[in-house]
This record gives sequence, C-alpha cells and structure tokens, in this order.
Amino acid sequence: MTTQDNGDVVKQATKNDPRVTKLGAVLRRTSLDELPQFFNVLTGQMSVVGPRPHAVAHNEKYRTLIERYMLRHHVKPGITGWAQINGYRGETDTLDKMEKRIEYDLAYIKSWSVWLDLKIIFLTVFKGFVNKAAY
Repeated sequence: MTTQDNGDVVKQATKNDPRVTKLGAVLRRTSLDELPQFFNVLTGQMSVVGPRPHAVAHNEKYRTLIERYMLRHHVKPGITGWAQINGYRGETDTLDKMEKRIEYDLAYIKSWSVWLDLKIIFLTVFKGFVNKAAY
C-alpha cells in the first residue's frame, strides 16, 4: 500500500482501495503480507492463533460501543484466529461485523485448547490464505 496519514482516523483497506499497489494486491489476496508477523511470534509479541490485533484508534472507538471488547486483550494477538476462519476477516465497515468478530474472539478465549488452535491453523490453510475479503 502507499502511505497516507489520516491522523487519528483509521482507514481500513477496502475493495478497489487506490492505496493498494498491484504487488500489494497480490500479497494481500494470498496473505503473503502476513509473513513478517512470524518475526513477532518468534519474539513472543504475538501468537500464531489469537484475536487479530486492531489499530489503537479502533480500540478506542469500539471499547465504548461493544460490551466486553477489551477482554480480547487478555491474550496475545494472533496471525490467524477463530473470527477469521468464520468469515470475519478484512474490513469491518459496520458495527455488526465488528460485534461478530469480537463474539468469535471471546468464544475462542473462553474455549481455548491446543486442539482448537490446531483446528484453526488447519482451517486457515484451506479457508484463510486466499480469501475474497482480503484486499
């Protein structure tokens, strides 16, 4: 993507976003843009599975709109998560989409197990790498 300063406003990537370069579009569609996050996993800042991190501006906005929103911060953020493999990947342009994402994040935290993580990783390979919601 090309850079653009929006101040405190977070503008998510959208379909046909003019900031996305041709190479960037391929990297995003195939999730290759996620590879650098594995360095964050190796340094212990992230997990392979967990709630996807949001921009600070999103945290500030949604913490007042969605009950229990901040509970997702009780675990390390992940490269992939329960919400993503259940269709809540990409742009959250409505409050309903963000509420559903948070619902899945909290369900993941509540029912965490090694087996659930393995299931999410397995499903990410088949459902998450190439995704129509990644742009």
